[in-house]
Amino acid sequence: MYFKVSGRHNPHTGKSDWYYRLVESYRNSDGRVCHRTMLNVGFLDGEGLTPEQLNLIQKILTQRALQGNNLLFEIPVSEDPIVNQYVETYYNRLVAEKRIDVLGDKPKKKPYSKGKDLEIIDLNSIRNKDVREIGAEWLSYQATEQLQIRSFLERQGWSDQDIRLAQTHIISRAVYPASEYETSRWIQDNSAICEVTGYDLAKISKDKLYSIAKKLYSVKDELEQHLSLRTNELFDIEDKIVLYDLTNTYFEGRKQGSKLAKFGRSKEKRSDAKLVVLALVINPEGFIKYSAILEGNMSDPRSLERMINKLRVKTSDCAQNALVVIDAGIATEENLKMIRDKGYDYMCVSRSTLKQYSKEADAPTVTVTDNKKQRIDLCRVKSDKNTDYYLKVESHAKEMKERSMNEQFLQRFEQEMQKIADSIHKKSGVKQLDKVYERIGRSKQKYPSIARYFDIEIESKPYVQEKAGQKNKGQDKNKNQDNQDNQDNQAVETQKKHIVTSIKWSIKPDVDINARSGVYFLRTTLESDNKELLWQCYNIIREIEATFRVLKTDLDLRPIYHQKDENTMAHLHLGILAYWVVNTVRFQLKQNGINSGWKEIVRIMNTQKAVSTLAQNQAEEVIKIRRCSEPNQKVIQLYDALKYKYAPFKKKKSVVHKSELEDEQIIEQQIFWSD
Repeated sequence: MYFKVSGRHNPHTGKSDWYYRLVESYRNSDGRVCHRTMLNVGFLDGEGLTPEQLNLIQKILTQRALQGNNLLFEIPVSEDPIVNQYVETYYNRLVAEKRIDVLGDKPKKKPYSKGKDLEIIDLNSIRNKDVREIGAEWLSYQATEQLQIRSFLERQGWSDQDIRLAQTHIISRAVYPASEYETSRWIQDNSAICEVTGYDLAKISKDKLYSIAKKLYSVKDELEQHLSLRTNELFDIEDKIVLYDLTNTYFEGRKQGSKLAKFGRSKEKRSDAKLVVLALVINPEGFIKYSAILEGNMSDPRSLERMINKLRVKTSDCAQNALVVIDAGIATEENLKMIRDKGYDYMCVSRSTLKQYSKEADAPTVTVTDNKKQRIDLCRVKSDKNTDYYLKVESHAKEMKERSMNEQFLQRFEQEMQKIADSIHKKSGVKQLDKVYERIGRSKQKYPSIARYFDIEIESKPYVQEKAGQKNKGQDKNKNQDNQDNQDNQAVETQKKHIVTSIKWSIKPDVDINARSGVYFLRTTLESDNKELLWQCYNIIREIEATFRVLKTDLDLRPIYHQKDENTMAHLHLGILAYWVVNTVRFQLKQNGINSGWKEIVRIMNTQKAVSTLAQNQAEEVIKIRRCSEPNQKVIQLYDALKYKYAPFKKKKSVVHKSELEDEQIIEQQIFWSD
């Protein structure tokens, strides 16, 4: 504040005199310097104040007005009693006329301003803008930090911007799996992922996402090895058991010229679409040890040796002598021999049901229960085929299910046979022997598990069928009538055929259709007598099924729309990297009794938002604050189970011009919490 002087008529003296006003300068919303009168002081020349005294008065008043009673800094004090008297008089007038705000006196032990940032604002001016999802992004970011992906990429010589973009893309695929185009729109409009990773939001585009996905695929083997070893260290995993399986996903489009896309046996029943095969080696905790992207016509048995060789090179020492668990489709005799030759043990379901086996004399039957508390009996048996260890598994729940299925298939097969039998007695029915055999063959193909138990007897007799040639209608009226008659009266040929007279079917004697219901055999090279342990080892094969389910459904790896093979491989690899993030989170949550699926976790975490709040203060300035919403109880439960921090950044406050209250749209790199 300062004194401003203007000439006026002084009524007390009747002469022209100097009139004093105490004035404050400020900038308006357009940035112009303006002035406002804080106090009308009046005529002072008669008081005999010198210019030095006036300067000291305005200086002390300015300091006191800025600090009020909350004296953070020492206010100048004049030794001149006249100056002090004027300061007190004018300051009291400023307060009384409400020209300045003064905080009330507080005890010195508890200063009012300690730990507080106080502003007087207009409640009607409050606006919330730029509200974005941040909970799932922040959760996934902390998982990537646990996996030390940034540290690995730094060792590979990547730039800081590429590392931030890679983290952004991996986390985006985990939280919002979509195409690069849709992902870029989601980042621009919905997500605060760039605030978490620190990448410039303005630079996000689908082309940047394509390019960083390809760059990540270029270090696939090294990155997978790093993640495999890192999770072993992080969660104290020894990889004594590994699981191998493969799945396929289909393409939308013709994929002409592709070396990767081939027609094969689709597990989604999409025989019309070309496929690509994804092969995985994982451990019982669900972490991937090695992955491979194979041609779509690659069969299960043919792919195993390649993966076993990679497993030995790319994984830890413990995994090089692990127990390999595979399903029956891969467990050919050649593959099992190859696994033994490589120095591994194996466990699988026997491809063929043992018909001749003997129970060991001292082998007791052990009863266990599955996760649904259903009874399962385990017993060790011997086979004459080989020296492998066989575990006979009798599941009572599986038995009831298979009995019900057998009854249903039996009923349907006999209905098909009855239709064939009825047809031979109908006027227009199928009677020819070869046609009847075709119908029976189709029924057997439809119900192979039941048809093998039936004996079918067919009786037939020969018959002569007259087959007349069709008339050939000539168009030329000038032809000889004798030739026309010869064409109309072609010779009748005879052909000898058989027709079916009766069909009989019955179940073979001494056959029990349900004899093997609920019974199957586990085959392994392990010599352990602990049947419960062996059963638990086999049950972990469900983990790889869960992995494929997360990849295909939660992370949206099917179908694939990319046309180039390099983009397809980068797309699949990015999904696998996102799975590392997902499984890192879910594994830790399951250890704390939280078994929610990934989509449910994302739904819960998306309740936490980042929001910018703007409001106008008494000085007509706009205060802008950017911060995260408080996590609700479910979000806190997840954070606490993972031992993660609740928010990615502290409160960010800034002062902007009034005009920005309506148009403010910002994304700034925030200050992260430090340990």
